[in-house]
Amino acid sequence: MTKKIFAALLAAAFLLSGCSDDSAAGNDSPKTAQASPVAKVVPNFSAKTIKGEVVTNEIFASKKITIVNIWGTFCPPCIGEMPELGRLARSLPADAQIVGLVCDAAEGSPQIQTALKITQEANADFVNIVPDKNLMSFMANVEAVPTTIFVNSKGEVVGRAIIGADVEGYKDELEKLLKN
Repeated sequence: MTKKIFAALLAAAFLLSGCSDDSAAGNDSPKTAQASPVAKVVPNFSAKTIKGEVVTNEIFASKKITIVNIWGTFCPPCIGEMPELGRLARSLPADAQIVGLVCDAAEGSPQIQTALKITQEANADFVNIVPDKNLMSFMANVEAVPTTIFVNSKGEVVGRAIIGADVEGYKDELEKLLKN
């Protein structure tokens, strides 16, 4: 299956389920997942950012904790939190960072330009990755976006996953994880 077809199927699944479990009911309040919807370790990957730069899982090595925000260009809550994520990225301590995974983008897809426009307009100048097949598999059990997870310097998923736009929740979880 080509990357474009896989990305289209993944985007369709997200569209059919809505941005979040409660979006159809008009409730955008975030939920804390009991278990992470992704594997316990980020797989080896080699992908490009929305700006065309090559990135690998080495991106996690230089920071104690990375906030990984899984989002889609079709998702109003995802787009709505981008300005706040941009401000958060600029205010993080030296041992933390934010990385976005654009779940509905694939190499060569129009969603890359959409994601670039969204992040530029929101002044959210942090790394946003166009997932390769390994990252697509990693995100396979994510049922709603935004979903935010936390990854340590070894590429291990730590802490709790947060489903829904909740920048204050991300800050709280990051603070707890940095203390460990």
